[in-house]
Amino acid sequence: MIEIIRNIVAESVTVKESFFAENADRIVRAAEIIAAAFRAERKMLLCGNGGSAADAQHIAAEFINRFIIAERRALPAIALSTDGGVITSISNDAAFAQIFARQIEAFGERDDVLVVISTSGNSPNIVAAAERARARRMRVIGLLGRDGGRVAPLCDLALIVPSNNTQRIQETHNLLGHVICELVERALFPDQF
Repeated sequence: MIEIIRNIVAESVTVKESFFAENADRIVRAAEIIAAAFRAERKMLLCGNGGSAADAQHIAAEFINRFIIAERRALPAIALSTDGGVITSISNDAAFAQIFARQIEAFGERDDVLVVISTSGNSPNIVAAAERARARRMRVIGLLGRDGGRVAPLCDLALIVPSNNTQRIQETHNLLGHVICELVERALFPDQF
């Protein structure tokens, strides 16, 4: 079992090191897009399924509450996976593929940012969300895995973890969320660092 633990950790570290080395400039660009939206009084919407839904909620919480800076204004971030009544209503009356797109229609505005999180990039509800966001002239940032799937071409900026292991992709997305949060805080509140 100890060897299994070592192998899991080594694989996770390798995937992360490779991803961050190859994508540092793109990660900075993602943080700049998000910071610019917050500066312009726009908001961030986030969506994902399963573990990616939990990541969306986690990132939204860091922006609304705080990440590193204890005393800063709340930043408007909404995880679209949190309202069970809305999700079940849309799933029942329309289709599960529309659970995020319908909310984007309600809340998304021009120059807001949509962050889609998907290990495959092929979930129909994530593709529909990106399509609806583009139609509303929102910026779309993808935290994706594998080859980025069908949603990658719909993104203004796709950050793709090139692994076929869902767990390693999710672990990298979790760290990526933290890195983006810190970069955005540093951009918006430089005097507090």
